[in-house]
Amino acid sequence: MVAREACKEPWRTSTAGVSIALRVTPRGGRDDIDGIEQLSDGRSVLKVRVRAIADGGEANKAVLVLLAKSLGVPKASVKLLSGATSRLKQIAVDGDPVRLGEALRQLASAKSKD
Repeated sequence: MVAREACKEPWRTSTAGVSIALRVTPRGGRDDIDGIEQLSDGRSVLKVRVRAIADGGEANKAVLVLLAKSLGVPKASVKLLSGATSRLKQIAVDGDPVRLGEALRQLASAKSKD
């Protein structure tokens, strides 16, 4: 039971797609997804780093483009729900929730093993 809690998925599915909790590192040297991390309050987040700086929404745009490309959805399907000026963000991705959930699981587990 404890092991299951430790790797809780940082996304929720709905009929329209998925909502993902992120922790973003701007100026991270590369655009990449670094797996799942557990915050000190127990929440799980998907770790994302982008080369863009956190100025004028550049990092937010880079995050949306990275997620769209990684999940194979159009950029218009990825929206920032909250956290525009925070490292912790909520992102909505429209599409088939089963396919998106599977894609996120593969991205997160591939990075977590590195």
